[in-house]
Amino acid sequence: MSARTSKSRFTRPASLSIALGLAAASAFAQYPGQIVKKDKGAPELRAIAVLEWTGDEGKPKTSRIVPITVYDGQALQDGGVYLARPQPLALTSEVEYQLERNGAAFGLYDIRTAGQEQGSWVGYGHWKPLPSAKPAAPKPILDDGFDPNDDKPVLHRKHQGNAGSSDSGASHPAADPDRPTLHKKTSDDSPGGTPGNDSNRPVLHKSTQASADSSDGEHTESADPNRPRLMRGKPTGNGPDVLPSLMGLPAGMHQAVAVSDARNRPVHPWNYTWANPEDELKMKEDLENIARKALDLTPPPAPKTKRVTAKAHAKPAPPPEAPPPLIDEKFRVFELAYGSGATMVFSAHTDGPAKEQRFVTLIAQPDLYGNALVLLKNVTDGQHLDETPRMHLIDAVDALADNRGELLFELRGATQRQFALYRVLRGTAEKIFVTSGGEYGIAPGE
Repeated sequence: MSARTSKSRFTRPASLSIALGLAAASAFAQYPGQIVKKDKGAPELRAIAVLEWTGDEGKPKTSRIVPITVYDGQALQDGGVYLARPQPLALTSEVEYQLERNGAAFGLYDIRTAGQEQGSWVGYGHWKPLPSAKPAAPKPILDDGFDPNDDKPVLHRKHQGNAGSSDSGASHPAADPDRPTLHKKTSDDSPGGTPGNDSNRPVLHKSTQASADSSDGEHTESADPNRPRLMRGKPTGNGPDVLPSLMGLPAGMHQAVAVSDARNRPVHPWNYTWANPEDELKMKEDLENIARKALDLTPPPAPKTKRVTAKAHAKPAPPPEAPPPLIDEKFRVFELAYGSGATMVFSAHTDGPAKEQRFVTLIAQPDLYGNALVLLKNVTDGQHLDETPRMHLIDAVDALADNRGELLFELRGATQRQFALYRVLRGTAEKIFVTSGGEYGIAPGE
């Protein structure tokens, strides 16, 4: 895919920068194998995470960020363990993530501390609004006393550009000995012969990198100067640590994609626009029927009516039963690459107690005949979630920085969870990455 060339709408104050070559010596003991020093043209790191919070958007009651992947220019690394010393590189203090929904930014999240929850690293920090451009101050209107209706002659000074002409003579403003003039400071005006030695002259200092402000050894950053950093720009400064606030998986928890990258990339919306709105309704209806069949929710066939004689009165056929309802039904349509067509994700579950509920998630595309073609089907129930987890769609995200979106799912079981990226290409939905690297989360048929 071609690289993005247009400018982003704003410049983020902190993001990713590549320095893997500098970390080669220190990383050798932790990651065995041949270490190849990257050249100056090596691609920057790109981290993908999921922000989880409760409460209002922008002002959450509790929040945390879960690292998913770090793309090092060659492969997707597990963000939860990549260069962990002790916390992973993706959760280094002062790293800033951009929050995205459907490819558009809607906030920033700065990491302050990191810790472990149930054996997995998560980060805690502050939610910040997007920077907005300040309107330019209106230019003041100066009253020069000129009245266009006044017929009195007015004496004007010659323009400064004509000051060196032969006819300027004594009328040049600088020729007035009583007129104050503004001179630039020379080397003779300050002690030592240089203007920098003026003790009364203000000096602008650059701020230094803020150190980690956590007193807990588990949260303290490594002092290794060769360790790559996932940020650029000046830090926000020292402040109080952010204590862990969001624990477990509470009801009403929200999720959003978070991206940290060294480059400012243009906005790439993932939503698909249908040429005919009726096509969207038909596709949704097709996927609802497929989901009901997968969940065994199709109503039984209507009983056949018996033949009656002419003397008997024929009873009207009973009306067909309404299909059972689909609970928490979600239907989203994406255009994962420009001109790639529609990719649909449908999910729902049955009613009833939690252990008796059944769940379905479908990834599909329209076929040549205008019907829904299922690329991936995930079906499970409340008693087998740790064997076959429930697939919950987070959003689409460009994890490989190639201008193509992947589908990010949470694979949630009864006692554990993972996150997985699926790439939809040439009529297939392939899982290209799963956190923790385990076999948990394998959907039937994969």
